[in-house]
Amino acid sequence: MRPTGGPADAARLSFVAALAVYDALRMLCGPSLNLALKWPNDVLLNGGKLSGILLESAGAGGQVATLVIGIGVNLAAAPDLSEVEEGALRPVSLAGETGLQVSPDDLLDALAASFDGWQRQVAAYGFGPIRNAWMARAARLGETITARTGKTLMQGRFEGIDDSGALLLVTAQGRQAISAADIHFDG
Repeated sequence: MRPTGGPADAARLSFVAALAVYDALRMLCGPSLNLALKWPNDVLLNGGKLSGILLESAGAGGQVATLVIGIGVNLAAAPDLSEVEEGALRPVSLAGETGLQVSPDDLLDALAASFDGWQRQVAAYGFGPIRNAWMARAARLGETITARTGKTLMQGRFEGIDDSGALLLVTAQGRQAISAADIHFDG
Protein backbone atom coordinates (compact mmCIF):
# COMPACT_ATOMS: atom_id res chain seq x y z
CA MET A 1 0.00 0.00 0.00
CA ARG A 2 0.97 3.63 -0.35
CA PRO A 3 -0.80 5.09 2.68
CA THR A 4 -1.66 8.73 3.13
CA GLY A 5 -0.89 10.47 6.39
CA GLY A 6 2.02 9.77 8.68
CA PRO A 7 3.40 6.74 10.51
CA ALA A 8 0.64 6.82 13.15
CA ASP A 9 -2.02 6.59 10.43
CA ALA A 10 -0.19 3.68 8.83
CA ALA A 11 0.13 1.88 12.18
CA ARG A 12 -3.61 2.13 12.82
CA LEU A 13 -4.18 0.05 9.68
CA SER A 14 -3.39 -3.03 11.81
CA PHE A 15 -6.79 -2.46 13.45
CA VAL A 16 -8.42 -2.24 10.01
CA ALA A 17 -6.75 -5.54 9.07
CA ALA A 18 -7.89 -7.24 12.29
CA LEU A 19 -11.48 -6.13 11.72
CA ALA A 20 -11.28 -7.32 8.12
CA VAL A 21 -10.07 -10.80 9.16
CA TYR A 22 -12.75 -10.99 11.85
CA ASP A 23 -15.54 -10.00 9.46
CA ALA A 24 -14.30 -12.17 6.58
CA LEU A 25 -14.25 -15.26 8.80
CA ARG A 26 -17.70 -14.47 10.19
CA MET A 27 -19.02 -14.00 6.65
CA LEU A 28 -17.60 -17.36 5.52
CA CYS A 29 -18.32 -19.38 8.67
CA GLY A 30 -21.33 -17.74 10.27
CA PRO A 31 -21.98 -15.44 13.21
CA SER A 32 -21.65 -18.19 15.83
CA LEU A 33 -17.90 -18.40 15.24
CA ASN A 34 -16.35 -17.50 18.63
CA LEU A 35 -13.90 -14.80 17.51
CA ALA A 36 -12.28 -11.96 19.44
CA LEU A 37 -9.51 -9.43 18.79
CA LYS A 38 -6.37 -9.29 20.94
CA TRP A 39 -4.47 -6.02 21.04
CA PRO A 40 -2.92 -4.96 18.82
CA ASN A 41 -3.02 -7.44 15.98
CA ASP A 42 -4.22 -10.96 16.71
CA VAL A 43 -7.51 -12.68 15.97
CA LEU A 44 -8.59 -15.32 18.48
CA LEU A 45 -10.87 -18.30 18.00
CA ASN A 46 -12.22 -20.00 21.12
CA GLY A 47 -9.54 -18.14 23.07
CA GLY A 48 -6.63 -19.45 20.98
CA LYS A 49 -4.56 -17.55 18.42
CA LEU A 50 -5.98 -18.10 14.95
CA SER A 51 -4.41 -15.17 13.11
CA GLY A 52 -1.58 -12.70 13.42
CA ILE A 53 -0.99 -9.44 11.56
CA LEU A 54 2.33 -7.68 10.97
CA LEU A 55 3.01 -4.33 9.36
CA GLU A 56 6.27 -3.47 7.59
CA SER A 57 6.91 -0.01 6.24
CA ALA A 58 9.51 1.93 4.33
CA GLY A 59 9.94 5.64 3.89
CA ALA A 60 12.07 8.63 4.71
CA GLY A 61 11.74 11.89 6.59
CA GLY A 62 9.14 10.55 9.00
CA GLN A 63 6.80 9.54 6.16
CA VAL A 64 5.60 6.08 5.20
CA ALA A 65 6.05 5.65 1.46
CA THR A 66 5.05 2.00 1.34
CA LEU A 67 3.32 -0.35 3.76
CA VAL A 68 2.97 -4.10 3.60
CA ILE A 69 0.37 -5.78 5.78
CA GLY A 70 1.10 -9.46 6.37
CA ILE A 71 -1.79 -11.58 7.59
CA GLY A 72 -1.46 -15.21 8.61
CA VAL A 73 -4.55 -17.28 9.30
CA ASN A 74 -4.37 -20.90 10.45
CA LEU A 75 -7.07 -22.33 8.23
CA ALA A 76 -6.12 -26.02 8.16
CA ALA A 77 -3.43 -26.46 10.82
CA ALA A 78 -1.70 -24.57 13.63
CA PRO A 79 1.79 -24.73 15.12
CA ASP A 80 2.25 -27.07 18.06
CA LEU A 81 2.21 -25.34 21.45
CA SER A 82 5.86 -26.39 21.90
CA GLU A 83 6.78 -24.18 18.92
CA VAL A 84 5.61 -20.91 20.50
CA GLU A 85 7.17 -18.89 23.32
CA GLU A 86 6.25 -19.64 26.89
CA GLY A 87 3.13 -17.79 27.98
CA ALA A 88 1.89 -17.35 24.40
CA LEU A 89 -1.69 -18.15 23.58
CA ARG A 90 -2.45 -21.63 22.33
CA PRO A 91 -2.26 -21.68 18.51
CA VAL A 92 -5.46 -22.94 16.88
CA SER A 93 -6.73 -23.60 13.38
CA LEU A 94 -10.16 -23.02 11.94
CA ALA A 95 -10.47 -26.66 10.87
CA GLY A 96 -9.18 -27.99 14.18
CA GLU A 97 -11.51 -25.88 16.31
CA THR A 98 -14.65 -26.01 14.17
CA GLY A 99 -14.24 -28.71 11.52
CA LEU A 100 -14.95 -26.03 8.90
CA GLN A 101 -12.93 -25.97 5.70
CA VAL A 102 -12.23 -22.58 4.10
CA SER A 103 -9.89 -22.33 1.14
CA PRO A 104 -7.18 -19.67 1.07
CA ASP A 105 -8.74 -18.24 -2.12
CA ASP A 106 -12.18 -17.93 -0.51
CA LEU A 107 -10.69 -16.26 2.55
CA LEU A 108 -8.64 -13.88 0.41
CA ASP A 109 -11.71 -12.82 -1.59
CA ALA A 110 -13.73 -12.16 1.58
CA LEU A 111 -10.77 -10.48 3.28
CA ALA A 112 -10.15 -8.10 0.37
CA ALA A 113 -13.78 -6.98 0.33
CA SER A 114 -13.88 -6.56 4.10
CA PHE A 115 -10.57 -4.67 4.22
CA ASP A 116 -11.79 -2.34 1.49
CA GLY A 117 -14.96 -1.59 3.45
CA TRP A 118 -13.10 -0.81 6.67
CA GLN A 119 -10.47 1.24 4.85
CA ARG A 120 -13.25 3.32 3.28
CA GLN A 121 -14.61 3.91 6.81
CA VAL A 122 -11.24 5.30 7.87
CA ALA A 123 -11.05 7.54 4.81
CA ALA A 124 -14.54 8.89 5.32
CA TYR A 125 -14.80 9.13 9.12
CA GLY A 126 -11.32 8.77 10.62
CA PHE A 127 -10.19 6.27 13.23
CA GLY A 128 -13.10 6.73 15.66
CA PRO A 129 -15.50 4.20 14.07
CA ILE A 130 -12.63 1.72 13.65
CA ARG A 131 -11.70 2.14 17.32
CA ASN A 132 -15.31 1.57 18.39
CA ALA A 133 -15.75 -1.48 16.16
CA TRP A 134 -12.45 -2.96 17.34
CA MET A 135 -13.38 -2.43 21.00
CA ALA A 136 -16.74 -4.13 20.46
CA ARG A 137 -14.80 -7.25 19.39
CA ALA A 138 -11.93 -6.96 21.91
CA ALA A 139 -10.87 -9.96 23.99
CA ARG A 140 -10.67 -9.48 27.76
CA LEU A 141 -11.93 -5.90 27.78
CA GLY A 142 -12.40 -4.88 31.42
CA GLU A 143 -10.29 -7.77 32.69
CA THR A 144 -6.81 -7.91 34.20
CA ILE A 145 -4.02 -8.40 31.67
CA THR A 146 -0.24 -8.05 31.69
CA ALA A 147 1.67 -5.86 29.23
CA ARG A 148 5.36 -6.69 28.74
CA THR A 149 7.75 -4.22 27.16
CA GLY A 150 11.26 -5.65 27.21
CA LYS A 151 11.75 -6.73 30.84
CA THR A 152 9.12 -4.34 32.21
CA LEU A 153 5.78 -5.85 33.21
CA MET A 154 2.65 -3.82 33.88
CA GLN A 155 -0.50 -5.45 35.13
CA GLY A 156 -3.87 -3.78 35.14
CA ARG A 157 -7.42 -3.62 33.86
CA PHE A 158 -7.69 -3.48 30.07
CA GLU A 159 -9.77 -0.36 29.47
CA GLY A 160 -9.59 -0.25 25.66
CA ILE A 161 -7.61 1.69 23.10
CA ASP A 162 -7.21 5.42 22.63
CA ASP A 163 -7.45 7.47 19.44
CA SER A 164 -3.85 6.58 18.53
CA GLY A 165 -4.49 2.85 18.96
CA ALA A 166 -2.47 2.68 22.20
CA LEU A 167 -3.57 0.15 24.81
CA LEU A 168 -5.25 1.74 27.83
CA LEU A 169 -4.35 -0.07 31.03
CA VAL A 170 -5.50 1.00 34.51
CA THR A 171 -2.71 0.05 36.91
CA ALA A 172 -1.94 0.78 40.56
CA GLN A 173 -0.07 3.86 39.26
CA GLY A 174 -3.10 5.10 37.32
CA ARG A 175 -4.17 4.98 33.71
CA GLN A 176 -1.37 4.12 31.27
CA ALA A 177 -1.36 4.45 27.47
CA ILE A 178 0.95 1.79 26.03
CA SER A 179 1.91 2.07 22.38
CA ALA A 180 3.88 -1.18 22.08
CA ALA A 181 3.94 -4.31 24.25
CA ASP A 182 3.36 -8.04 24.33
CA ILE A 183 0.04 -8.79 26.00
CA HIS A 184 -0.55 -11.78 28.22
CA PHE A 185 -3.89 -12.76 29.65
CA ASP A 186 -4.00 -13.49 33.36
CA GLY A 187 -5.89 -16.49 34.65
